[in-house]
Amino acid sequence: MPNLAYLSLGSNVGDREAHLRDALTRLGAAGRVLAVSSFYETEPVEFTRQPWFLNCAVALETRQTPQQLMTTILGIEEEMGRRRVQKKGPRSIDIDILIFVTGETVTGEPEETVSDSKELTIPHPAMHQRRFVLEPLAEIAPDVVHPVFRKTIRELRDALPEGQLVRRVRESPRPTTND
Repeated sequence: MPNLAYLSLGSNVGDREAHLRDALTRLGAAGRVLAVSSFYETEPVEFTRQPWFLNCAVALETRQTPQQLMTTILGIEEEMGRRRVQKKGPRSIDIDILIFVTGETVTGEPEETVSDSKELTIPHPAMHQRRFVLEPLAEIAPDVVHPVFRKTIRELRDALPEGQLVRRVRESPRPTTND
């Protein structure tokens, strides 16, 4: 049975939309893209003196393990010119694994991976605080439950305080399916 990974993609250097579309194509090497959110323009957080980002969320069906997928993602980022010069700084592409579903429990509930290692933390440790992650993710997976907080993506998004400007700028580049 294939796994289901929810990813966040972002770019704030060069042709941001072209970078996102290129990354979406390259993710085909890791599996099958099932859903892509609309593209959202978002203000940077933490390191704010940089251009605004273009972000989207992706549902990817994959037979890779979380570690294998992370290796694939890092390869895609490198091939696309990502250089890790400044933490949280400008980047041509950034791809994060948000949630990784490995199958179903005996009761039919999704079985999510929870991992906290030096190399990989799943679910993404800050996703519940970031509107630029939750807004696009809620578009394609509003009822997916965060494996640690046990709240849906929609509930996490709706609980965020005001701020963190996020605006939809382009409809989904592919048909979406709600999970």
